[in-house]
Amino acid sequence: MTKAAELREMSDEQLQLTLKETAETLFRLRLKSQTERLTASSELRKHRRLIARLKTIQGQRARKETH
Repeated sequence: MTKAAELREMSDEQLQLTLKETAETLFRLRLKSQTERLTASSELRKHRRLIARLKTIQGQRARKETH
């Protein structure tokens, strides 16, 4: 899994792309968990946390730009 320090080194465009890909993956995992047996239920948690990290970093950057 990607660490916060690695995410902070990414550009804004890379963060946005990673967020989009992670959200799509999470959607597919949720769908799969409802329709069939999910082999690794911990993947849901990992992707939710990655999305939270990405949004936190984006928020920090947005606040830094306004000051």
